[in-house]
Amino acid sequence: MEKSDTKRSLNFIEEIIEDDLRTNKWDGRVHTRFPPEPNGYLHIGHAKSICLNFGLAAKYNGPCNLRFDDTNPIKEEEEYVESIMEDVRWLGFDWEDRLYYASDYFDQLHEWAVQLIKTGKAYVCDLTAEETRQHRGTLTKPGTESPYRNRSVEDNLDLFTRMRAGEFPDGSRTLRAKIDMSAPNMNMRDPVMYRILRASHHRTGDTWCIYPMYDFTHGQSDSIERITHSVCTLEFEDHRPLYDWFLDELGVYHPRQIEFARLDLTYTVMSKRKLLELVQGGYVSGWDDPRMPTLCGLRRRGYTPESIRSFCQRIGVAKFNSTIDIALLEHCLREDLNKRARRTMAVLRPLRVVIDNYPEDLVEDLDAVNNPEDAGMGTRKVPFSRVLYIERDDFREDPPRKFFRLAPGREVRLRYAYFITCVSVVKDEQTGEVVELHCTYDPETRGGNAPDGRKVKATLHWLSAAHAVPAEVRLYDHLFNKPDPGDVPEGQDYKANLNPDSLTVLDGCYVEPAMTNAVPGDRFQFERQGYFCVDPDSTSGKLAFNRTVPLRDTWAKIAKTQKK
Repeated sequence: MEKSDTKRSLNFIEEIIEDDLRTNKWDGRVHTRFPPEPNGYLHIGHAKSICLNFGLAAKYNGPCNLRFDDTNPIKEEEEYVESIMEDVRWLGFDWEDRLYYASDYFDQLHEWAVQLIKTGKAYVCDLTAEETRQHRGTLTKPGTESPYRNRSVEDNLDLFTRMRAGEFPDGSRTLRAKIDMSAPNMNMRDPVMYRILRASHHRTGDTWCIYPMYDFTHGQSDSIERITHSVCTLEFEDHRPLYDWFLDELGVYHPRQIEFARLDLTYTVMSKRKLLELVQGGYVSGWDDPRMPTLCGLRRRGYTPESIRSFCQRIGVAKFNSTIDIALLEHCLREDLNKRARRTMAVLRPLRVVIDNYPEDLVEDLDAVNNPEDAGMGTRKVPFSRVLYIERDDFREDPPRKFFRLAPGREVRLRYAYFITCVSVVKDEQTGEVVELHCTYDPETRGGNAPDGRKVKATLHWLSAAHAVPAEVRLYDHLFNKPDPGDVPEGQDYKANLNPDSLTVLDGCYVEPAMTNAVPGDRFQFERQGYFCVDPDSTSGKLAFNRTVPLRDTWAKIAKTQKK
């Protein structure tokens, strides 16, 4: 993993950490953690948290734990655990031997719950979930105390023991913290600590029929692991008083919770619930659909971990939520792929070209540059023959103004090859569609330069028809057609803004013969087309490519506009 630039100004979390180091608050330690819930796949928003937590630990020579907050067995699966570990590793981070689960602490959490009951700070409540919500009050109206709030310590201990033993039906009782039902912060209005839930846990099986709530689990897990700075997103800011209350009432080691602005991107959604709806509703092909903002989807599309880390560093760490234009993420990707992606030629919508004055039995191997940004990547051989494919859009029979590509009587350059001139057009007799061009070439212009110094206004990419390799190409666009997918008329939801043209599948495409050795995950720049990645469902008979991002970079224009 590349280290960040230490000369840049500190963000507010780094300022807090450096102040703590100056005062020796944590005995000179910095210890962070990344604590995902294993109830879905990680997305680009989680990447910001991963880069921040692991990055802070690396900068201050401390450890960073990976901990799964697995307190809800109904929604959690081992599949998600495995995918999360794969994504963290892919981004370039390593938790070494510090892999933990909240379920590792179930016994200790239960003991602490008993401790709070004994000190009169927790009670067993018989209200239903709906009744609990009604008693909670509103932002402008205080809550109402539960009729079970003042049970004796002995009764609460007995009932909680029987809850643990499985004597009561699911949802019939909860253990609640006794705090303040009139607190302005609704999280402090006697929050639920444990609920009865008969569900098999992916790690503890059927050992437990009561499970701790996230708010009761999270701070205590941080305490057990002796985390110094518990970094989380702004939606947990209102939960911080509860985080502190539990730790203070238990009298245990007390980390500091710090909140930062989460990542929101235009043209996408970050809610796990909404992403799950898209998967289950068949709006996408799965969690790794290249249109999804999940890390596995971005990886399949062709994103690099370096580009995502660069993006997370550029957007920085703020105290207030804002929405980042997805064009910046794409800009970071182009910057990275421009340096590392091998160039190649591909024809996505082929038009047949016959060079009438080129020998029928001749095949030339022409030299092509693999990457003009890196001479060390060398060159490759590209076969050239009498019959070629060019892009259909590179020809106009009646060219409009400022169209400089191929047209009847016009001369253009073929990349790495020769100048050619279109002399005639063959059309389908029934449809009138152009199906073939006949051209002549100038043998003196091999390599793409004319000895007499004449110039042409366009250079086209091409493939030898006899050597071209069939391929399928998937052109991806934004999943939603509005920057804010939630901007919908009353009565509709975000799915009304799904982009019907977010995927276009092109069959009958062709790539260079050297591409037969490409394997899933390989990234290329198709010259004049964009950056593409070999998809995992490619077969030996046909390669499949996902367009990672077009060549046109809109971020520079956006950034220039924002500066005005």
